[in-house]
Amino acid sequence: MLALRLARGAHPLVLLRRLMVAAASAGVGFLLLCTLMYALSHPEDSAAVVRLLWCGLPLATTVYLAVTVARTDPGTRPRPGLFAVGLGPFRLCALAAASTALTCTLGSMVALLFFLHLRGDLSGLPFDGAAAGMLAAEQPLPLPATLTLLALVPLLATVATAVVLRPRAAAPDAEESSGTPGGLPWGITLVALGLAVETYTSDGRADDRPAGVLAGWALTAVGLWLVGPGVTHLCGRLLQSVRPGATRLLAGRILMAESRRLGPPLGVMCAVASGAVTATAAYGSAPQPWSPLTTLGATLVVVCTATTLLTTAIEVRGARSEATTALRIVGAPATILRRAAALRAGVLVTVFVPLTLTVGALAAAPLTR
Repeated sequence: MLALRLARGAHPLVLLRRLMVAAASAGVGFLLLCTLMYALSHPEDSAAVVRLLWCGLPLATTVYLAVTVARTDPGTRPRPGLFAVGLGPFRLCALAAASTALTCTLGSMVALLFFLHLRGDLSGLPFDGAAAGMLAAEQPLPLPATLTLLALVPLLATVATAVVLRPRAAAPDAEESSGTPGGLPWGITLVALGLAVETYTSDGRADDRPAGVLAGWALTAVGLWLVGPGVTHLCGRLLQSVRPGATRLLAGRILMAESRRLGPPLGVMCAVASGAVTATAAYGSAPQPWSPLTTLGATLVVVCTATTLLTTAIEVRGARSEATTALRIVGAPATILRRAAALRAGVLVTVFVPLTLTVGALAAAPLTR
């Protein structure tokens, strides 16, 4: 009940983020239900399992978006006076998890209603049964399997939120004194392993062994997610190299301080963009017809990834607001702050765009031979 009241009284931007999570949850639920009905109507087709595996991509990006929105929610942050009324760190973590569960469950309910409406099971509304053939309206809808698939997003998002936001022992000095984030070597290893798996399992086209291609791309995506903080940290060091001035020094220090927060969504965006480069290179000469469900899945992945990156950027900007105010108080010109922001954006684009194109080209090489 408290989570519902906080959701009703939240800022419009926070409500918009939660609405995005609910919409993404609805889209993933609809994809899972469509995959279920395809498997029931085509029991002899082994591609149904592959379709279910491909649904894991929008599922993962939706869970990642839900965790990011929960982490940036001001209603679940520790504030003075909350501990006195019984809202300590553990209660706030449980509140964030409950809000995530409520938002994702709402999206799953919308997905079920929309699915039943397009099948023609619900009448009295426009477009009744408009997709009855595609959704196998002649097949009965199994209730246990339906509820299990619809519970995937709320369950995974709630567990992930509770794990990420769980109270930890504060050790700010150790975190500030560490060097480059430690995930860089592991990320490079996973990227190389993912490219190797994709090269080994593919035979000239991604349609021949889609499960192997999916496994290779998943490993590459996880590797880029781990690489993101380290690359962002190195971008900050790059800005401060060769006798830096005040602007480059400020921009580099900010990138190094924000690498742990901004790096992971940058790595995920790099993975999604490299996947798009791979698909373009593999099917550029022979365009493949995209079904509505494929378009929906790709749209979910891109929108969720972009929203996660934008939400994280807003979060880190708010986190350094006090430092920005202090710089203005001591007389720092506004032009220096704007130039520092432009330098940060420029060096990130300069480094991550070639990385994306390189990974995409290497992933597309075995698919175009």
